[in-house]
Formats: sequence, structure tokens, C-alpha cells
Amino acid sequence: MVQKPVAYPARGQSAPVQARDDSACYGWARQQSGVDPYRVANAPVPVIVPGGERVRGAAGGAAVGAVAGAIGGDAGQGAATGAAIGTVAGGVAHRQHRRQAAALSAQAQAGNHWMLTSYWQAWGACMTGRGYSVR
Repeated sequence: MVQKPVAYPARGQSAPVQARDDSACYGWARQQSGVDPYRVANAPVPVIVPGGERVRGAAGGAAVGAVAGAIGGDAGQGAATGAAIGTVAGGVAHRQHRRQAAALSAQAQAGNHWMLTSYWQAWGACMTGRGYSVR
């Protein structure tokens, strides 16, 4: 996460003046960057929780297997085979959903990082203009 830079008073500004300048630069940087750092920092990262793929795969596979088994004369064996195949297919879908969720989460975090960097650069420019050394 991007951290707030530190502003050191270069002209001997008092604590109340520093607080006023910080507040003014917060507003200016927010206006310039279009970013509110407190909203971005506290925004939940979207998380997609996959679930149930194996169960749905097993149920669907069992149904298809039972129909196919009934045609062949053994619905029970067909259902068991279909359920096993469906469970494997559901596991593949589960892993794929988990990878997609991780990718979306990483994209959201990268976007937040970029927005906060943009905001703190604007804030630093404002504070520098008011006589602070920003690091």
C-alpha cells in the first residue's frame, strides 16, 4: 500500500499552520487527482468466492450417467460413473474460478496503488509549494 509522504517544515511553520496546510493540500490534491485517499484505502477489494462446482458437477454427471446407464441397462453404474466424471470436471471449474478471482483482486489492488500514488504526488506538490520538504 502506498504510504503518505512526510512533510518537513522548511520555513519553521508551527503545528497549527502545518495542520492547516495539510488540510488545504488534501482538498487540492483530491480535486487535482480525482482521488480521495481515505475512500480508496478503505474500499473493499472485490473478492469472488467460488463454491459448489464439484457438487454441481457430480449432480449433473450423475443425472447424465443415469440416463445413459438406463439406456445401457444399468442406471446405477451409469450414475456412479457420471458422478465421478462430474466431480473431476467441477474441480477443474473450481480451480479456474479461483484463478480468476485472484486475478481480479490483483487488478483492483494495482488500480488502488496507482490512484493513491497519483493523489500523494499532487499532495506533495502542494505541500512543497507551501514551503515544506516532502519525502
